[in-house]
This record gives sequence, C-alpha cells and structure tokens, in this order.
Amino acid sequence: MSYDLKTLKAPVLKGAALHAFTLALENPLTRSMLLPKLLDDAGFTQFRARTVDEEPSVQPPLPHASGESGPVPEALDLLPIAAGSRDQSMGDFSFATVADFASAYEAGATDPEKVAAAVLEAIQSGDALSPPMRTMIASRQDDLMEQARASAERHRNGAALGPLDGVPVAVKDETDQVPYPTTLGTSFQDTPATEDSAVVARMRAQGALLIGKANMHEIGLGVTGHNPHHGTARNPYHPGHHTGGSSSGSAAAVASGLCPIAIGADGGGSIRIPAGFCGVVGLKGTFGRVSEWGTAPLCWSVAHMGPIAATAADCALGYAVLAGPDPRYQAGLGQPPPHLSQLHNGDLSGIRIGVYRPWFEDAQAPLVAACQETLERFQAAGAEIIDIEIPDLELGRLAHTVSIGSEMATAREEGWDQHRKDYGLDVRVNLTIARTFSASDYVRAQQARTRMSHIFGDLLRSVDVVATPTTGITAPLIPEDALPAGQSDLETLSIIMRFAFPANLCGLPAIAFPVGYDPQGLPISFQAMGGPWQEHTLLRLAVLAEQWLERRKPAVHFDLLP
Repeated sequence: MSYDLKTLKAPVLKGAALHAFTLALENPLTRSMLLPKLLDDAGFTQFRARTVDEEPSVQPPLPHASGESGPVPEALDLLPIAAGSRDQSMGDFSFATVADFASAYEAGATDPEKVAAAVLEAIQSGDALSPPMRTMIASRQDDLMEQARASAERHRNGAALGPLDGVPVAVKDETDQVPYPTTLGTSFQDTPATEDSAVVARMRAQGALLIGKANMHEIGLGVTGHNPHHGTARNPYHPGHHTGGSSSGSAAAVASGLCPIAIGADGGGSIRIPAGFCGVVGLKGTFGRVSEWGTAPLCWSVAHMGPIAATAADCALGYAVLAGPDPRYQAGLGQPPPHLSQLHNGDLSGIRIGVYRPWFEDAQAPLVAACQETLERFQAAGAEIIDIEIPDLELGRLAHTVSIGSEMATAREEGWDQHRKDYGLDVRVNLTIARTFSASDYVRAQQARTRMSHIFGDLLRSVDVVATPTTGITAPLIPEDALPAGQSDLETLSIIMRFAFPANLCGLPAIAFPVGYDPQGLPISFQAMGGPWQEHTLLRLAVLAEQWLERRKPAVHFDLLP
C-alpha cells in the first residue's frame, strides 16, 4: 500500500494579486477558464473519476453503544476532576488552573470581581501591544462584572455552584451567548443573541465567568486564524505567528492566561489546530457528543463543539461540563453516558497505539522527533505501539473538502449576493469554489465517508488510538503584507490540516496536546484519535504526557491570580 496523501501546490496570493484573482473567480466568464485547472491541481478531477461503491452516509455512521460495562458513577462529579486539575508539568512555569482559581477564592486571596476586572484589563493591555493580540472580538464590562458580583456573593455565602464558579471562560464567536451577537468573525452580523447556546448554558449553569466572544477565522473557513474585520489573533508564544484556526481567539485566550478553559468549534481541525499552535490542549469529541444547539449552522455533518484548556485535566473538566445528550440536538441522542474512567492512571498496559509511519512522519523534523519521543514514553508506560496502514487518505481529504465546503456554501447562501463583498478575500475565494461543487460531488463525498468510516472503524478495533502529530508544521509566520486583506496559501493550508480531517469526516474523537517546542520556541503538538465515545482514553494519554513536559511561559501572558 502506498501513502497517497497529497500536498496541494498553488501560488501564494495576497494583496492586489489576491484581489484580482478573487474578482476573476467571481466572474462567470473568467471563472470558467480558471476553475478546471484549480480543481485538477487540487485533485478533484481524480476524485470525480473514482468509483466508490459504498452507500452514502449523510453524517458519520457511529454506534450508539460503547461496548463497555458503563460509566463509573462518580466519574462526572466535577469536584474530584477539578481537584486533579493543577498543572502537573515540570519546570518553573505553570498555567493557572481551575483548581488554582477555586483555591484562591476559598483562601480569600482574591474574588471573582477582582478576577473579572483583571481579565478586562488584560484584554485591553493585549490589544495595546504592537502588534495587538486581538484575542477577543467583544467583552462587555457591564455583563462580566454583573456575573462576577453574583459569583462573589455565592462564594461569600458558601453557596458556590461548583469548581467553575467564578472561573473565566472564553466563548468562540460561533455560538450564541447573551447579550452578544454571534458574528462568526464577520463585519455584518450584529443581532444580539436572545438565548444561550447549549454549551454556553452549561458553562453558565456552573457559574463560569463568561468573559466574552473570542476571535475566529472568518466563518470558520480557514485554519490560520486570519481575520480582516476584527484583526488577526496573535500567538501568545510568538505574536508574529498565527494562532491557528478557526478557534483562534479561544486558544490564544487560554495560552495568554485570560482563562483556563475556552469553548471552541471544530469542522476540520478548528479546535485541535489552534490548541496545537498555541501549546494548549484541545478535544474534539465524538460526533454528537457535545450539543450544537444554538451554534451557527455552518457544516452540519462535520461540526463539533468542545473545550480548549491550558491543562489536560482542565480539558477533561470542560468536557465533563459540555458532553452529554441534549433533546434539542438530534445527532447526540442515544449516545452512551460520558465518563472519565482511569483519567489519572499512568499505567498504559493494554492500550494499543497505532502508527501509520508514512503519515506520522509527513511533518517537519522537530515535530516528528517530539511526537516519536512521546510514543516511546507511552511505550515505556506500558502501551503497545503497533504499525498500521491506512488506505485512501487522499480520498478522505477530498471528501471532507467537498462536504465542509458544500455545507458552508449552502449555509451562507442566504444573503450571499448582498454580503459577498463584505467577506474577506480568502473566504470569498473558498466559498466561490465551494459553490461550484455539484450534487454528484457531494453524494460521492458521502460514499467516501462511508468507506473511510469502515476503514477507521476496522482499525480502531485492532488498536485503541491512532497517533500522529497535530499539524504538519508549527505556527507559521503572519506575513505583514497580507494584512488586512489576507492571503490564499493552499499549500500551507493542506500541510496544517494534514492530520485533522479524518476525525471530522468519520466523527471520531481526537485530542491535541503539547509535547515540546521547536527551535524557535513554538509549541509542538501530538494528536491522538480514538474510537467512538472513547474520549476518556484520549484525555488519559494527555494527562500522562503533561507530566513529562516542561511548559514554557508564553511571550504574552497575564497572571490573573495573586
């Protein structure tokens, strides 16, 4: 079997060249001349010629039973999870965790009102830097301080709602949070939400301080984090580099210390990629595990909400709050109960980790080396490393591209003529191309989804985890001449997304967690992908790996606690 995953080859366009290309692509006459080569270079000519016999699956075909004896009854009690959430990494620096906030409140060292004021000051300070951090799209002082006063009162009365009461949490601007509009990173959506989304409501019910709406790659259609309307979020480790996208602000908020947990969304790596670039932990659960109710409809069959956190245990805590069925979200009904069995068990005996070597090694040398070292540490802890093969990765990549592109183009169809020119140039290019996909393309992509789901389903009966780096490169430099209009760089995009797409196409849980730094000091991230409903295994690996890592303090980091 030959490794078939391709790296896209296309010129990098920015500035006047990107503007001219966008206009040419939007013009029906010139589009007809440009499009055939564009699609052929991207592999779609071969995709359309492929014979795929499987029946189409319009969403990931997942079992509704975990095959286990059942959840550990106390596993989703938040208090013991939070108690284990102190940063376990080596070295002098550690991120403030949920446990640290809870301890500070209990000791009277600070209170939620002081923390909320510190958050607002930190956001302003970050945006006053050169370049500005642009982590948050919006943060309302009146709303945040009202939440903080209520939380402080509960703490004074000994009536805290749980370990998250008074703990800052950022929310990606893709999901509804009262009283903010859900802009999706655009410039033209300004109607305030009238009801919290399911994920926001679950965090609010725990007393979390919802600090505002985090920046994002416009409408989630990109993986760098570039945003021409609200400013491009900056990587706290190297502000001259991208955060990754599309949950750019969520990951940057965590890495810069604005909050220990943030809410992200992932249609093609958009939780894991920014978590990886920013040196934090991001979990995309099984399809349907976390409710999408109240989240902007963008890509129904590949979309996932989930937590991004500074530590693995805080990621587990965020997962424990967000996961579980919601009667308003049909895709999540029938799921087995979420649990966190063996979260802190460092003995990996019986865990089988699959590695497809050509895929695993298709990344920059420092990433491969750090991820290989992590594999060896897992092996020393008792895990079995098994060489595997994965056919048809290129078919899966193209099927994911057609699926997410077609769905996002459909989701943005209303108002396209009115607002087309209000989008950034890269989004206009991508949506214009996606609008040319046919019904046959979409059906073929869903047939390929069925095939890929069978391939990974068979694999994940012989191994428990498929391991790769999270991305093919560390966070790329932000080209200053691409701001504010942006750029189109399909080659870099395909390298960044190299390991992300199968988990979305097949609906499988996947986690990204830091395992080192490259020679520039940029974070290196490891991805573990598991079988349906096996999030607890992935989190267990991340908790263990954290104990081997000497975390480095980001160049931009705010300390909210005394």
